[in-house]
Amino acid sequence: MNTKSLTLIVILFVILLFGGCACSKYNGLVKTDQSVKNMWGNVETQYQRRNDLYGSIIKTIEGSANFEKSTLKEVIAARASATQVKVDINDSASLGQFQRAQANLQGSFARLMAVAEAYPELKTTQQFQDFQTNIAGTENRINNARREFNSAVNDYNLQVKTFPNNIFSGIFGFHEKPYYKADPGSENAPEIHFDIK
Repeated sequence: MNTKSLTLIVILFVILLFGGCACSKYNGLVKTDQSVKNMWGNVETQYQRRNDLYGSIIKTIEGSANFEKSTLKEVIAARASATQVKVDINDSASLGQFQRAQANLQGSFARLMAVAEAYPELKTTQQFQDFQTNIAGTENRINNARREFNSAVNDYNLQVKTFPNNIFSGIFGFHEKPYYKADPGSENAPEIHFDIK
């Protein structure tokens, strides 16, 4: 075998090796990217469940005579705003906007629930009691879905940033994704006041 043939075989071998490695790395990146998208779909599903539950309780409260209408309108507006936010899971600003809209909805709904406590005829309805049970379960599902999303993002980001994947991720256009972060201020313990006399 002459050196020209040997050189050609070595070059073909290197090309095949690089091509096989590139295909494997690309497929791995696609798989983890799809996993992140799937986990984000789970997060959105749980937020949709909460939004639907909020809609049901809003209808129940609207039916209650003499209920504080301004608080109810605030929740309805926050709910409408939260459903209008379009999320790009590759963009931390978009993800942050979604989080703020959800936090605003949750905060206004907490105020609505506090006002609802002053209406004993409302608190005793079966629909209201069922809602309270369902919303607690939904909040747990949301927390789990966000945790699983962040785990999938972590796996993806590790693939994108570690060597030699970082070479292929740059070539194929895969970039680091943002994590779902805690709401601002949630790192502070809530203040609790007891008015015991």
